[in-house]
Amino acid sequence: MTGLQEHLHGLWLPLVTPFRDGALDERSLRRLTRHYSGQAVDGFILGATSGEGMTLRDAELERLVAIVRDEMTTGPSRLPICLGLSGADTARLKDRLDETADWPIDGYLIASPYYVRPSQRGVLAHFEALADHAAWPLALYNIPYRTSVNITNQTLLRLAEHPNIIGLKDCGASREQSIALLRDRPKNFRVLTGEDANYFEALRDGADGGIVLSAHLETATFAAVYAELKRGNHDAALARWQEVAELTRLLFTEPSPAPAKYWLWRTGLVDSPEVRLPMVEVGSELAAQLDREIERRMQVAA
Repeated sequence: MTGLQEHLHGLWLPLVTPFRDGALDERSLRRLTRHYSGQAVDGFILGATSGEGMTLRDAELERLVAIVRDEMTTGPSRLPICLGLSGADTARLKDRLDETADWPIDGYLIASPYYVRPSQRGVLAHFEALADHAAWPLALYNIPYRTSVNITNQTLLRLAEHPNIIGLKDCGASREQSIALLRDRPKNFRVLTGEDANYFEALRDGADGGIVLSAHLETATFAAVYAELKRGNHDAALARWQEVAELTRLLFTEPSPAPAKYWLWRTGLVDSPEVRLPMVEVGSELAAQLDREIERRMQVAA
């Protein structure tokens, strides 16, 4: 197995990208990295959906990676980093793989091509071309409700044979497809759910972990769900899951990551809840709901 393959399990955090006054908020980014590096997190995804990667300029993305790695180099732990990339132009993505080949990362998370809706033969050829070209291993990202193309299990199993394709972030929105993939996948092909609300269910079905935005909040509880299930303690895992299940609904009441950023701002982990257009900050009604939930959880913890 590759180094990343050994670590592609457990609780991964798709780190939000903090902004302030239109720019990358480096101070908040360092604070976030220090905080979550000390939590029960197994790795970071940078610059993907939750990190608003499609709004980041190339220089900002490079700076983002450099800061996160720098904080972990000087801190207590060195967690693996996957860089999120996406696009519908295979040649352009190959260029991006070249441009990022010497960055301090451990691999890539690459979504299926969006908008153009290629055939499965096209999806297969696209990912094989990227995997052949990449200096670092690839995890695939299947999220058809954003890209308009599902990577079928037949295609996934073909791609899983490639030595440089090591796993999948599964947002396929079909439990039946997910269970069949978990049953048929090669031994070392990792599958992590990316559906926050289905985190417990997916782990119970046999997923290797989750890439969970909601774990920015109550991180230890999300980690405990995974740990208890690994130990076979189903009832204990369910009890811990019930502590956070409602958060996975609340944080997606409006487009993500705006609700999570609001929460992180109100609890002092970032200096601003700012997002970039076309995303907008949460409305007043949801802000009030989030404030009430923050207050309730603080009282429980006291």
